[in-house]
Amino acid sequence: MRQILILGAGRSASSLIGQLMDDAPREGWRITVVDRDLAHAQALVGDGGGVARAEAGDAGDAAVRERLIGAHDLVISMLPAFMHLDVVKDCLRLKRHVITPSYVPDALWPLDADVRQAGLIFLNELGLDPGIDHMSAMRILDRIRAEGGRMEAFESYCGGLIAPESDDNPWGYKFTWNPRNVVLAGQGGMARYIKDGSYKYLPYHRLFRETVRVTVPGYGAFDGYANRDSLKYRRHYGLEGIPTLVRGTLRKAGFCAAWDCFVQLGCTDDSFPLELRPHATWEEFLEAFLPHDVERDVRANLAHTLGLDPRGEVMEKLDWLGLFGRERIGVQGLSPAATLQHLLEARWKLAPGDKDMVVMWHRFRYTVDDRHQELQASLVVLGDDPVHTGMARTVGLPLAFAARLVLGGGIKQRGVLLPITSEIYDPILDALGTAGIRFTEEEVEG
Repeated sequence: MRQILILGAGRSASSLIGQLMDDAPREGWRITVVDRDLAHAQALVGDGGGVARAEAGDAGDAAVRERLIGAHDLVISMLPAFMHLDVVKDCLRLKRHVITPSYVPDALWPLDADVRQAGLIFLNELGLDPGIDHMSAMRILDRIRAEGGRMEAFESYCGGLIAPESDDNPWGYKFTWNPRNVVLAGQGGMARYIKDGSYKYLPYHRLFRETVRVTVPGYGAFDGYANRDSLKYRRHYGLEGIPTLVRGTLRKAGFCAAWDCFVQLGCTDDSFPLELRPHATWEEFLEAFLPHDVERDVRANLAHTLGLDPRGEVMEKLDWLGLFGRERIGVQGLSPAATLQHLLEARWKLAPGDKDMVVMWHRFRYTVDDRHQELQASLVVLGDDPVHTGMARTVGLPLAFAARLVLGGGIKQRGVLLPITSEIYDPILDALGTAGIRFTEEEVEG
């Protein structure tokens, strides 16, 4: 009997837990789901079906991690990204395999030799983005190379959005994953990519201004903005000499121009606590970031400061949030980002009947026998409800199928791994296809 430990039962865990429970009787697994909120974990596990149980536990406590990890064969960490390194270090010491959906922290790569020597699999970046993006891109890239193609450009964008039938606000957005990550998006460092042979370095204050338009067949236009460090994937993808490589995030068309207002004002800063009077209003929140102006009200001052059309779409979006009204903020002493998050969690909350939507889009430009070709591949996944979301499916199912591979001996590699080799991406993408998660490919005339 193999024991699987899931640390964290957040927004993206429902499909992971459900799939593992479905597979457990056949595979001979027992599953433990641990979360600080026992009721939340129990809601996802239910009666456990004789194969799973929920347990309360704080993964930030070293003694708790020691006890839990030591009692299981495989750990799947669904914790916030900053907590993964402690988990993987414990897994190395206790000689346990681990899978995470998050980016590999820089401090993990130096442990690769020790992980290999211990005969362990530390499989990372195996959710949606990162995860499905890597696997789907590598399958097509390897196919192009096998046909003698030479890559000229690779662009990839992904977004967790709201389904068209649930899109009922001017922003075209609701929270389908961690709200804090959405508010702080882009603050992890300089966005880096290469375009037509020129290296580009995009600081945070320009990130939402320099966007591209991405059109997905059947679903319309989206804004794409550069995401983190695209350059490091040249080596991972075998594209060291490629002239264009960009990875980015998708939002509904028009979102980025409005979000840029918060960036330019400083409302997404998370480094200091706000000092506002008790019972301050959202209008006063905005006013705190604007130049002092005795002649203009807050609305006019903001439009003047940022050069906005007072009757334009951006102002409509800000107005819809209630930022120019007298509603009290309701919290004190938080950072600007956390204060803004408090507002957005109320305004961008999924309603009981809402469905989310995951959109991923790749563009491959390459030459074969001196003929220029372009291939576009797109994926759209709709959720069922606010718990069983498209985001939960696309993050959780790759992890569940990877668990089957790891415990079934399907991965021969050892060490700190990404899902970029065929022994990993082929079986997982095939299983995702069976679950209805598959890309549509289209050849585009140049």
